[in-house]
Amino acid sequence: MKYTITLQKMEFRAYHGCYDLEQKVGNRFTVDLQLTTELGRVAEEDSVELAVNYLTVYEVVREVMTHTQRTIERVAMNIIEALKERFPQIEGVKCTVAKLAPPLGGKLHSVSVTLEA
Repeated sequence: MKYTITLQKMEFRAYHGCYDLEQKVGNRFTVDLQLTTELGRVAEEDSVELAVNYLTVYEVVREVMTHTQRTIERVAMNIIEALKERFPQIEGVKCTVAKLAPPLGGKLHSVSVTLEA
């Protein structure tokens, strides 16, 4: 049986952006994740050790967000790669990275990209 773990609206201050100023002053970002994996014995044994631990998932994302990138596409790819490395049992990842209030010269809530692997 497969199951999905969803983490929504994790918010970080980070320094991603194509403009030098964005990389100096930073911005607010959110990350949404959907992780698909095999349930295995996780529920049967009520075992955190067998599960894809969402506290560890959050820590992996937080670490990736500290590494400045020019595009949010690269940020999303880095998150997916880091999660799959840390949790080989993950079968699928859907990752959305959003930059809140991007500097586009007008009022805009956010811009985001979604990658699936």
